Amino acid sequence: MHRLTMFIAAGVFSLSGAATASSFIGTTDAIGSSLANTVEATSDITSSVGDDKVVLEAREDAASFVGSDGDVRGVRLEAALTHIRSALPELEATDMQLAAAILAL
Repeated sequence: MHRLTMFIAAGVFSLSGAATASSFIGTTDAIGSSLANTVEATSDITSSVGDDKVVLEAREDAASFVGSDGDVRGVRLEAALTHIRSALPELEATDMQLAAAILAL
């Protein structure tokens, strides 16, 4: 979880330098909401399927997905996303949020 916190802080700091005062508030609100959802998804995944072999084997595909901004979708990531959504049907998270949560495991 510490690694995720450092990644989030780095992202927020890099965005803050380029934003103007008026757009910064809207940007931070959007980032804050997105990060809250990602942290919630990470927590839900960790407690429910965080030690599941299907999910753990998807880490490399999740890294490619996040690194390519969603352009690269591996078979193991697809299997993990399907598995997570079937195990946690109440979880409302995007593919990107789930991939980030998989990386945080």
